[in-house]
Amino acid sequence: MSMGRTRSILRKVVPPVLAMVLLAAAGVAVALEPVFSTTFGGAIRGYDPVAYFTEGRPVEGKSAHRYEWMGATWSFASEENRAAFEAEPEKFAPRYGGYCAWAVSQGYTASIDPDAWRIVDGALYLNYSLGVQKRWEGDIPGNIAKADVNWPRLLEE
Repeated sequence: MSMGRTRSILRKVVPPVLAMVLLAAAGVAVALEPVFSTTFGGAIRGYDPVAYFTEGRPVEGKSAHRYEWMGATWSFASEENRAAFEAEPEKFAPRYGGYCAWAVSQGYTASIDPDAWRIVDGALYLNYSLGVQKRWEGDIPGNIAKADVNWPRLLEE
């Protein structure tokens, strides 16, 4: 069975963390996905990345307005938001593939809470929780600088 097929089956059958443990135990290298995505919610847990910029708040996307990008399914609240993202995905996609910005600054990855967000210098950053976000906000420029160094390394591991 190919590695891709094995991953696909595991993603559908077992929770992502357990799948990684099973693959690691089997001696299979597990590369980091470039976009944080959940089995049922898709990228950023099914929230509309454009809405953070246009509405200033997290808004759940609708299944009628989906778009595939970077190996993940992105959902949008409206066709207009989907079209905006499709035209300029790098402008609206969260930094670090939508993984927790604090975790990436510390050299690892973690999931996110769509309510723990902030736009800094035109870029969307997400965090694991509101509590973790407070830590990240303690030194935003320093944490972004550390995460910018760590992110390419995390993608290669």
